[in-house]
Amino acid sequence: MKKKGLFVVLFFGVIMVTSGFGLHSIVPDSPLDGSTSTVTGTPADNFPDEQRAQFCGSSTAKSTDYIQEFSIPTVCTNPLAIVTDYDGNVWFAQTNTGNLAKFDPITESFTEYENDFWPQGGRSMMWGADYAPDDSVWFTDDSYDSLWKFSIADGQYARVPYPTSGDSLPQKLLIDGSQIIVNDFTGNKITFLNPTLDDENINYLSIPSLLNNSVTSTFTLDVDDNVWYTNWIFQQGGVLIKFKQNEYREHVAISGQEFLLLSNYIDVYPLPRELATPNGITISDDNTIWMADTTSSYFFNFDPATAQYIQYVTSDPLPSTYGNLTGIIKSPVSRPYWIESDPLGRIIFNEQTGNNISVMDPKTQSLVEYQIPSKNPGWGDCDIGTGIPLADCGIAQVFDFTVDDKKIWFTEWAENNIGVVDTSVPLPFEVLISSDDTIVLANGTSQNISFIMSLQPPHDLLDVSLIASSTHDFLDVGIVDASGVNLSDSSTDLVDSAVTLQLTVGVPAQIFVTVAASEDALPGTYKILLGGQSSDIAVSKYLTVHIP
Repeated sequence: MKKKGLFVVLFFGVIMVTSGFGLHSIVPDSPLDGSTSTVTGTPADNFPDEQRAQFCGSSTAKSTDYIQEFSIPTVCTNPLAIVTDYDGNVWFAQTNTGNLAKFDPITESFTEYENDFWPQGGRSMMWGADYAPDDSVWFTDDSYDSLWKFSIADGQYARVPYPTSGDSLPQKLLIDGSQIIVNDFTGNKITFLNPTLDDENINYLSIPSLLNNSVTSTFTLDVDDNVWYTNWIFQQGGVLIKFKQNEYREHVAISGQEFLLLSNYIDVYPLPRELATPNGITISDDNTIWMADTTSSYFFNFDPATAQYIQYVTSDPLPSTYGNLTGIIKSPVSRPYWIESDPLGRIIFNEQTGNNISVMDPKTQSLVEYQIPSKNPGWGDCDIGTGIPLADCGIAQVFDFTVDDKKIWFTEWAENNIGVVDTSVPLPFEVLISSDDTIVLANGTSQNISFIMSLQPPHDLLDVSLIASSTHDFLDVGIVDASGVNLSDSSTDLVDSAVTLQLTVGVPAQIFVTVAASEDALPGTYKILLGGQSSDIAVSKYLTVHIP
C-alpha cells in the first residue's frame, strides 16, 4: 500500500499531536513491533489487536434526540465518503475493504457489495463520492490513483485510472453533467474528466496549482458554473481561485485550439492569513463563498462582489471530546473540515475534533452544533483516570457527510457507524440577543450587551455551559454577572473558563456580556458567538462587531 495515499489523514494526525491530542498515526502501514494479530477473517485483520478498538470501533451505535446512529454489520470497514440517491438510499465507501455499501432508511438495513477487483488487505482513503443520473455511484480511491464506478442495476464495479504525474491524491468528486470534477490534493490540480470505461478514450483537462509546493483543496460551482477552489501551503498562506470553465470551453470551441492559456480564465484572490488550512468550500444561495479552516475553530465567508472576508467561530469542543488526561490542552479547537450548503440556504459543516455536525443559517446568523453521541477514546487525551468514563471520551472521526433535505447523513470512520442528524427536530432552547445584533466599537472601548436563553417544552430543566467566543485576540468577550463582575474571559484558557447555568422552562435567562476592543484592534467587521451548549447540542447566535 502506498504511504502517500494516506497523506491527508496523517497530515491532520500530526496537527492534532502538536495540539496536545496525543494521537497515534492514523493508519499504520504495518503492525506495531511485538504486537499480536488475532486472525478473525474480517477486515479487522488489517490492524494488530492493540489498535482494533481505535480503528474498528469502541462501542455500539448510540442516539440522542437529534441524531441516530447505525452500526455497520461488517466490523472495521472504516466508512468515509457518503452520498444519497434519488430514492433516499444512503451509499458509502468502506476504506478498509474497498467496498461500497447501501443503507435503506426505511427498513434500516445494510447491503454491502463485494469489490472483486480490490486487492486482499488493501486500504485506501476514499474521500469523495457522488450519485450519477445513470443510477451509478462514483467514488475516489487515492491509494491506487483511481475513480470507481458502481452500477447499481447489475452490482458491478469498474475502475477508471486517474491521470497522475508524480504524487497524486484524488480527493473530492462531483458529477457535473457529462463530466466528473476531481481535486488532486497533493498532485496540486483540479481535473475535469469525460470518462469512458475505455482507458484510451478518457478525455481530461487539468488546471495546475498556481503555487509551488502547495496543495489543491476541494471545489464548488457557482450559478454560472464557475469553479471555485483553493491552493495553499500549510501555515504559509494561499489563494482562492475562480475558474471560468464555460468561457474557456467556448473559446476553445471557437478557436479550434485544444489548449488555451488557462490564466486568461482565472481570477485569483489572496486568502486571509487567519485561514491556514481551507479544506472545505461551498457557495450559498446569495452567491458568496464559505470555507472551513481545519487547524482552528473558524470558518470564513467571502463576497466576490466586494472581495471581503468575514471570519466566524464555532463553540469550544466539549471536554468529553478531548479528555485532557495530561492537562496540556489549553485551547482545544473544533477543526471544521468539509462544508456544504443545503436547499434552505443553510451552511453545514463537520467539526472533526469538536465531534459535531453543525448548521449555520446566514439569514438568521444562528449556529446549531449537533454532538455526535459516539466517541472513540483512541482519538483523544482519554483515560479512565480522568474521571470521564472511557466510553464517553474521544471523537468518532466524522470525515464526511451528505445533505438530503432536512437530514444530514454522515460516516464515523473510527466507530464503524453511519448516522443521521434530523434538523427538523425542535431545538431545546432559543437564543435571542436582547439589543441590536450589531454594535460599533472604537479602539480601546467596550460595550455591555445581553442575550436571552429560553428553554422550550417539553424540557423542564437543562444544564448548559455558556458560549461567548470571539475570533481575534484584540476583541475580548467576557460573561459578567448583573453587577458587572467578570465570570469568564476569552483571554483565559478555554478549558478553565466555562460558565454553566440551569435553564428552567417558562423562566428566560438573561446573560450579560462585555465586549471590548483593544487599542491595537484592526478596523473591520467581526463576529462573536453567544449561546449555550448542553451535552447533546449547542445553540448560538452571532453578534456583529464593527471597528471603524
